[in-house]
Amino acid sequence: MSVRPPQNPVIAALPVTVPFVGPENQERTRGRPFRARIGANESSFGPSPSVVAAMNAAAPEMWKYCDPDNHDLKAALAAFLRVGYDNVVVGEGIDGLLNLVVRMYAREGTPVVTSLGAYPTFNFHVASVGARLVAVPFRDDRESLEGLLDAVKRENAPLVYLSNPDNPMGTWWEASEIQRFMDALPPTTMLILDEAYGETGPASALPPIDVSRLNLVRMRTFSKAYGLAGIRCGYAFGDAEVIRDVEKVRNHYGVSRMAQIAGVAALADQAWLTSVQGKVAAGRDRIAGIARSNGLKPIASATNFVTMDCGADGAFAMKVLQGLLSRDVFVRKPMAPGLDRCIRVSVGLDHELDIFAEELPGALAAARGN
Repeated sequence: MSVRPPQNPVIAALPVTVPFVGPENQERTRGRPFRARIGANESSFGPSPSVVAAMNAAAPEMWKYCDPDNHDLKAALAAFLRVGYDNVVVGEGIDGLLNLVVRMYAREGTPVVTSLGAYPTFNFHVASVGARLVAVPFRDDRESLEGLLDAVKRENAPLVYLSNPDNPMGTWWEASEIQRFMDALPPTTMLILDEAYGETGPASALPPIDVSRLNLVRMRTFSKAYGLAGIRCGYAFGDAEVIRDVEKVRNHYGVSRMAQIAGVAALADQAWLTSVQGKVAAGRDRIAGIARSNGLKPIASATNFVTMDCGADGAFAMKVLQGLLSRDVFVRKPMAPGLDRCIRVSVGLDHELDIFAEELPGALAAARGN
C-alpha cells in the first residue's frame, strides 16, 4: 500500500536535519573518541558534590513519575529569584521552553525576529510552526539591538529572540542597554531574553528582575554554570499570566524526577557556583592566551567559551576546525556570514586545554598548507 496519511504540510516541507551534530555522533563516525571535548559549552567541572549526593540518594526512587507540578523546584526558584511562585515555569532546558513560547506567539506566515547566526534551535522551532524568520546580522561581533528593534517595527513582529550573553560569539550588552531595548519594543511584541550564560558573565549584564513587564519572558538553565547539561532542565520567569499560558501547553511530565531534585540541590549550593565562575574566568584567560600565542584574536567573552578570529575567511576557519577534529579535539565554529571566520572553544579541564594548546599549531599549519 503506497498511500500515506496526509501530513501537516509545514512539517513535511522541513529538511531532515538537526541544529547540532553531537560529539557522540562524530565519535561513532570517526570510530574513536575525542581526547578533548571542548566544543559543546558544557561545564567540564560538573555539578557540585552535594548535587551528586542528592542524585545518588534519589536514584532508588526513579521508579516514580516526576511531580508534574515541578513544585519543589518552582518554589526554590521563586525564592531564589524573589518572585512569586506563579511567575516561574520549569521545562526541558531552554530548548523546550523556546518551543512552547514560539507556539504561543507565532503561527504560519508570521514574522519572527532573531539575529543571523544566533542560537539555531530557536530557528528550528520557528520553522516548525511555519513562521517566517527575519534574521538581523551581528554588528561588531555583537547582536545588534538597533537592528533587531528596526526589524521588529518594520515587520510588526509578534516575537523577537535575544541572547545576552550570546552564543556563538560570547559577547554581551550591559543591563542598561538591554533595558533601553526592552523599553523601546512595541507592547505587542514578546521578547524572549535568553540568559543561559547569565551566571558566567558580569552581574552588570543582567537587568533587574521585573515580572510586571507583560512582553518579556526571561530564560535560564542548569546546563551551563551549574554543570547539569545532561539532565535537561531550564526555567523561564515573567508575568504570571504569560507563565500561566506556558503552563497550558508544556509537557507536564517532561522534567524528570531526577532533574527536579538536582535543580533544587544546585540552587542551594551557591558556593559551588562561585567556584565554577572562578574556574570559567581562568579558563577563558588561558584559551585567550593560547589563541594570541598562535596569532589568533580572541573575542572578549562573558560565557564559558571563547570565540577566536582565525584571521581569514570562513573556508580557512573550517580547515582549522577540521584540523582540530582530526587531532581528536572537539570544537565548533559559527556558521553565519561574517561570524564564520572564527572557531569557538569551550572552557575545559586543564588537561583538555593542554591538548588544545598542543594541537592548535598543527591544525593552523595544515589549514595554511604548510
